[in-house]
This record gives sequence, structure tokens and C-alpha cells, in this order.
Amino acid sequence: MKKQKVVVALGGNAIQSGDASAAAQQQALETTARQLADFIEQGIDIIISHGNGPQVGNILLQQAAADSVKNPAMPLDTCGAMSQGMIGYWMQNAMDKVLRERGIVKNIVTVVTRVVVDAVDPAFENPTKPIGPFYSEEEAGRIMEETGFKFKEDACRGWRRVVASPKPVSILEHEVINSLVEAGNIVISVGGGGIPVVETEAGIVGVEAVIDKDFASEKLAELVNADALVILTGVENVCIDFNKPTMKKLTDVSIPELNGYIAEGHFAPGSMLPKVEAAIQFAQTSPARRTIITSLDHAVAAVEGKAGTVVSLLGAPVLA
Repeated sequence: MKKQKVVVALGGNAIQSGDASAAAQQQALETTARQLADFIEQGIDIIISHGNGPQVGNILLQQAAADSVKNPAMPLDTCGAMSQGMIGYWMQNAMDKVLRERGIVKNIVTVVTRVVVDAVDPAFENPTKPIGPFYSEEEAGRIMEETGFKFKEDACRGWRRVVASPKPVSILEHEVINSLVEAGNIVISVGGGGIPVVETEAGIVGVEAVIDKDFASEKLAELVNADALVILTGVENVCIDFNKPTMKKLTDVSIPELNGYIAEGHFAPGSMLPKVEAAIQFAQTSPARRTIITSLDHAVAAVEGKAGTVVSLLGAPVLA
């Protein structure tokens, strides 16, 4: 049997579930690592990706609070890099501890990952992703005038800066990541969707944007020729008519069927929709590839075809 290569995209609940302290997040990651170690015991090569919304939000708040002429706040792309290093470090320690307990010898490495976006992506014309602290309308107006940043009112709680969320085009480190995995290492990469960059004649330049973690994970899965993309979230299955008496769990689903559910508006734009769209994008690249959407505690069973929602061209799991 061919050894499987799987990209595992962790949801936010795998890192933080309320308590933002370092100790609490490290404890959450140790729990996550115990689930991920099951993949290793099954002989599956994994690349771990993760979100960073709460973490980079806190970093931005800290930057804003300390901002001064002598200690200027760092830009968004740099804050994203900070969060990649921080979460990757925590995850490396957690995985190392769990693998040692199980007698498994593996190297774990974090790759600070740059994700190329198109400088003329339409998302830059209509930024929608809120980041950073809340401001009064007066404060937001002053900052917009001084910096050119765009602000929008956020759910009547105040005004927040909004940035673009462009689609990933490529991942600069994908060959390095693949080489590390092929050599038997566990790799943590595209944290928070990766650091958005554009390619210019002068070189690579970071941009003020946020890339969706699931789309970045999908692009990475394509580039490293993964057998499966596992998108982890808070529920075991994707559902239609969610939380209604007519709710139906999806198990093995084809791409045309899933596109039909999207057209009917079954999936929330800020929640399940991007996961479903990323799932379709990866599964449609090859009949041999599949995307699985499930919860962390069902992840290994889902890869074995025993749980979760499996998306493939034909609507049936393809087991290596």
C-alpha cells in the first residue's frame, strides 16, 4: 500500500477556545497533538496548517498599544510572520512531547511560509476582512485620513480596519516543504493562510491582506501532490439545513451535488462556505484526490473512510 501524504488544516478550536494565555493555548495544542500523532502511528505523512485569527489579532492589539516614534507598530504581514513562528513553536513542542511518549522518533519543523497573491486580485478593491482593535467613528476617520487604511463599522461594536482576502496563487516554499515531508519529517506550514506577498521586478514584497487558511491549505495540497486534504472544524460532518428539523449530514458527496447545495445557500459565507469551496477545488484536480471535512477527534477515522464528509469527483472515498 502506498504511503499517504495528507495536509491537515486545523481549525481555530485546535489552538484557542477562550483563554488567550500562552499556557492555555499550549495545553490546547498538546491535546491536538495527541490526535495528530494517530496519523503518524498509521504511517501517514502529514503537513499541518493552522489558523491564526485570534493570535494575530492579539499581536495587532499589542502593536497598536505600544506604537510610538521610537517603537513603531509592525505591519500586518510581519505580524502574520510573528504568529506563524509562535504557533509553530508551540506545536513543535507539543508534537515532540507526544511522540516521545509513544516512542516515535520524528523531526518536526515549522516553515515560515510566503503565499503569492495577485496584486490585481479584485479582493483588493473591496476589503472585507476585519482586523485589529475597535475605534470610534471619529478615531477611524482620523486614521483613514492619516494612513489611507479602510475602516468599516463592525456589528455595532465600533469601527475596525478591513483588509483584502485575496486567493492564493502559489506558495514559494512548497518545494522545500515537500522535500522535508518526503524525507520523513512533520512540517507545520502556511500558518494563518501564509504571509501574503506579491512578486515584483525588485523581488518579493509583503502586502496588507489576510489569506483564508483553507484556501491556502488547498493550494499547498495541490503543490505537494497530497493524496488528501483534511479540513478540521467543530463538527463531524458538513450538513444541509444546519440546526433545522430537516438537517441532513453529508457523508460521501460529489462535486456537482455540493455545488448545488452552495447555489441553494446552505453554507454560511464566513464559516462553512470557504471550507466547502476549498474542498471542491482540491478534489476536482484529480479522481485520485479527496477532501475530508470533519472534527479533530474524527480525523483519523475520516481518512480511513469511517467518518466525516468526503468530497471527491465521483462522490465516493478513494482509499490508497
